[in-house]
Amino acid sequence: QVQLVESGGGLVHPGGSLRLSCVASGFSFSTYAMSWYRQALRKERELVADISSRGGITKYSDSVKGRFTVSRDDAKNTVYLEMNNLKPEDTAVYYCNAVGPKAVGGYVVQSTYWGQGTQVTVSS
Repeated sequence: QVQLVESGGGLVHPGGSLRLSCVASGFSFSTYAMSWYRQALRKERELVADISSRGGITKYSDSVKGRFTVSRDDAKNTVYLEMNNLKPEDTAVYYCNAVGPKAVGGYVVQSTYWGQGTQVTVSS
């Protein structure tokens, strides 16, 4: 059974920091690219950061570049999002996403998995 379980969200003051974690199970974690998305109230879900399988390449949205850092620990099947200098506009539900290969009936298909999300609120 595939699971992505996020944790680490909460309430933080502007300028503060949080570290989100996403623990994966049920698939070959190291072969999957991992991403963090967020969805604010009444807005569409947006890509925040992603990290390639094996961790060689990272990308960030312009709104978080220089403040957020994505990393992964394949030994722990975990991806992290370190968030610094948080702003009220970072308030959202943050979701973990995995994209990678899955063997189905002798074929390899691309599979996508989502976590349930963790709330981040930045407010004074």
